Amino acid sequence: MAKRGKNYLQSLSEYDKTKVYDDKEAIELVLKTAKAKFDETIDLAIRLGVDPRHADQQVRGTVILPNGTGKSEKVLVLAKGDKAREAEDAGADYVGAEEMLEKIEKENWFDYDVIVATPDMMSKVGRLGRILGPKGLMPNPKSGTVTFDVGKAVNEVKAGKIEYRVDKTAIIHVPIGKKSFGNDKLLENYKVIMDAIMKAKPAVTKGQYIKNIVLSSTMGPGVKVSPQRAA
Repeated sequence: MAKRGKNYLQSLSEYDKTKVYDDKEAIELVLKTAKAKFDETIDLAIRLGVDPRHADQQVRGTVILPNGTGKSEKVLVLAKGDKAREAEDAGADYVGAEEMLEKIEKENWFDYDVIVATPDMMSKVGRLGRILGPKGLMPNPKSGTVTFDVGKAVNEVKAGKIEYRVDKTAIIHVPIGKKSFGNDKLLENYKVIMDAIMKAKPAVTKGQYIKNIVLSSTMGPGVKVSPQRAA
């Protein structure tokens, strides 16, 4: 078992780790137990009653957090001509085409958080799937990152758009903001994410859809949230 730090152990003593709290109480406790000296990210983990091995039980989508994530996302846009200029005007951090793909492949370059690509670039981007896929960077039409409307895509990412996706263990992990946001902004972001995940419920799902919800800070313990409030 990993040795826990003094702050973590102190945080554990400040609440009942076996209790399930409502969303507002849970956020208050997570902030109370976030004792690191830096601005910790507040993370949300949701276990779903789905079987991700089946295509019709995949839960995936995007949502724009009303208060952002607290992180300035760097965006790489793969486009040419007018679309490249549109991306630059929208504030993309990096814009290019084949030369950017070559930089990724030859230099192992990953100084960005999101890649947006126009559809005509995808045949070339696809060749780097083995590199981009494992890092979650592969552009995808479902997440709005394969589009000719690159200006809108860049603006949405910069405004706090995040992608959620159930993993092979049926859990979704997403950030809801930073400790510095405070209770109200974190609660607002939390509710927007939960609403989006509820709307993404697969039609074939049987039984309880939301199994467990846990909120935590980067260095703090997890606080259980009542799934009944979301179901």
